[in-house]
Amino acid sequence: MGTSVENRTIFAISGGDRVKFLQGLVTNEVPTTPEQLVYAALLTPQGKYLADFFMLAKDRRILIDVASSFADGLMARLSMYKLRADVEIEATEFRVECGLHDAPKGALPDPRHSALGWRFYGGSGTVASDVDWDAIHVAHCIPSTGVELLANDTFILEAGFERLNGVDFKKGCYVGQEVTARMKHKTELKKGLAVVSISEPAPIGSEILNDGRLAGVLFTQSGNKAIAYLRYARAGSDMLAGGAGVSFEKSKPC
Repeated sequence: MGTSVENRTIFAISGGDRVKFLQGLVTNEVPTTPEQLVYAALLTPQGKYLADFFMLAKDRRILIDVASSFADGLMARLSMYKLRADVEIEATEFRVECGLHDAPKGALPDPRHSALGWRFYGGSGTVASDVDWDAIHVAHCIPSTGVELLANDTFILEAGFERLNGVDFKKGCYVGQEVTARMKHKTELKKGLAVVSISEPAPIGSEILNDGRLAGVLFTQSGNKAIAYLRYARAGSDMLAGGAGVSFEKSKPC
C-alpha cells in the first residue's frame, strides 16, 4: 500500500555536454551508469545551499529528482549556467517510488543512509505509507528539503552532507566549492544539526533559548526527539523552545 508522491519533480539533462555541465556545478560526482544513484546539491557562489536532489543516469540522460517546491528554481539556475553548452533541460513523466521492504527490480538504495531504504524511478509513484519517515529522519539526523535545508541560508557541511554522501572533496571545482572546502579543512564547525531531546512538541522553526540566549532552532520532531540547528557552545541540557524543554548532549552531535 502507498500514497501518491506528489512532492517530487523529475526532469532530465540531455546532450553531449550533460556530464561535464553538471560536473562543474554540483557538489558530488555526476553518475555515468544506471547502477548509480547520487545525492548532491547546488550551491550559491558563497557556498550556501540552493537545492538538494538525486541524480541518475538513464537512457543517455541525467535524471534530476528534486522536491517540487524547489524544481522551478533549480531548473532556472541550471538554465542560467547553460550558456553555449550542448545540453537540454526538460520535464519528464518519471515518478519515484520509495520504501523499505520488497524493493522492485531496478530499485536503488537511497545513498544518504541505509535506513531510508530504496528509490525506484519509472513506476506508479508511491511511498510506503506504513513507515514513520519523520522518525527515521530524526533518529539518523537526516535533514529535509525546505525544513532543515533552507535556500540561501544553510551551509551543507553544517547540515551533515559529508556524512550523508552528498559532497565529494576529491572532485574538481563546482559552484561554492571554495567555501565548502575551507569549512572542511580550515575550521571546526561551531554550528550545525544535532538530535536533541524534547519534553513535548513545539512548532517547527521555534527558537531554542538557553538562559535567554539564542542557542538554535527546532525542526523535525518524532516522539521525544527532534532535529535542531544549534550553536554548540550555547547548547545545554536545560533549554526552552516554544514552551518545550530541550536537552542536548554535547558528546552526541550528528
